Amino acid sequence: MSQRRWTAHCSIVRTEITSPSIESPNFPLTPKDAAVTDTPSSSSSPTNPPPGVDPVQERRVLVAGTVGSVVEWYDFGLFGAASALVIGPLFFSSDLSPSAATLAAFATFAVGFFARPVGGMLIANFGDKIGRKPALIFTLVLMGASTFLMGCLPTYDEIGLWAPALLVFLRLLQGAGAGAELAGTFTIISETIRPSRRAFGTAVPNGATAIGTALGVVTFLVVALLPGDVFLTWGWRIPFLFSAVILFVAVFIRNKVEEAPEFLAAKERAERKAEKRVPVLALLRGHWRSVLVGFGVMVGHQAMTYITTTFALSYITTTLDMPRSVALTASLTASIVGAVLCACFGLLADRIGVYHRVITFGAAYCMLMAFPMFALLDTRVPVLIGVALVLTYSVSFGAMGGAQGAFLVGLFPPDVRFSGVALCRELSGTLVGGPAPLVAASLVIAAGGSPWPVAMMLAACCAVTLVSLAVARARIRRGTAHVEPSATVARAG
Repeated sequence: MSQRRWTAHCSIVRTEITSPSIESPNFPLTPKDAAVTDTPSSSSSPTNPPPGVDPVQERRVLVAGTVGSVVEWYDFGLFGAASALVIGPLFFSSDLSPSAATLAAFATFAVGFFARPVGGMLIANFGDKIGRKPALIFTLVLMGASTFLMGCLPTYDEIGLWAPALLVFLRLLQGAGAGAELAGTFTIISETIRPSRRAFGTAVPNGATAIGTALGVVTFLVVALLPGDVFLTWGWRIPFLFSAVILFVAVFIRNKVEEAPEFLAAKERAERKAEKRVPVLALLRGHWRSVLVGFGVMVGHQAMTYITTTFALSYITTTLDMPRSVALTASLTASIVGAVLCACFGLLADRIGVYHRVITFGAAYCMLMAFPMFALLDTRVPVLIGVALVLTYSVSFGAMGGAQGAFLVGLFPPDVRFSGVALCRELSGTLVGGPAPLVAASLVIAAGGSPWPVAMMLAACCAVTLVSLAVARARIRRGTAHVEPSATVARAG
């Protein structure tokens, strides 16, 4: 290709891909890669969607996914905050030391993560065979009901060992429901929305998880203002019982969403062939390398999220002996800023069309901020504590989360997409995210109160993400990976 032709080719910055079945890179890696994905479309524009895209359904699926994520992660974030503040003293024996009670509470928190891959795969298998919509409604009901019942539980002083046993059981159900929520949301949005908005479309509900977490923090911040005895007697139950109200609203909105044409076409093809599909088995047989890559990409995100939210709350209030209001306010601020930045980085990923570069920035940034974050926390200055969480959590979550959904969805074809995304997310949640607060708390105790081993652990997890992204790029260069086409073509180079 002559220099003049190549210059003209590189001037095409935004190019719609009209065929969703082209197996080409999700992000252009070289001028050659960019050339093969450069297929102009004259029938679409930001205001005039391409053929087959229903603007009404675009809005509905985006709103439903966002509201559903808020509800699900209100529930999940609520339990994380409760683990740091009240679960230990209320649901375990008073004979335990404060540190031991905190470890027991975080162990209960981690239990939910072990249910996530099981619940995620069962629900995702159903979603790949029957439909995304019924699977996503089921996740809402399962998780919302579990959270509501947690607010009704008697404490250890009232029923003894039955209290932690019932709490663990409900936590398992809650984890099973959470295991399919974001994977299903990423899947149905990516199959419905126009390609040029795929990263933004999946970034919005991903950022909404931070809003859901913030909503849980706000309710705890309010009830924490109650006198100590009132808060520990019944005040802590209010946020759990409130989940029933927002659950009803979310189910009503999600029920109006329709299945995407891409999924219906894949389902019809399978029915015509009279195939007995078991999506999970097909995933493990034909796409296990993509699962490993997706798992690795999620490691840094999972560690960052639960160290800078759940563990940080406990570290600030227990190790640093700061008021609960300081920790909750800092966490709330970081969550809101993180949600906004997630959408912004999603727009950026769509603009440049190179999803992995946005995630790479987030992982590298988090690695660099791991040590400064704890240095700022250890000042015990409330403003600097807030700055530490905003600079670390908000930016890292925004960058890694902004392009995450589009990247993961692109790794798998429609017939195993829900299952593939769920396995990548939830296996990493089980092995990394769930145990992270427990491991971090143990490291601090073993180090005599020093947070530096936790900073090293966080940096190591981000390094795993960077290596996995490099592997993904190498596989796509060799043409050994299935990756759905991107919505845009960036300038090569």
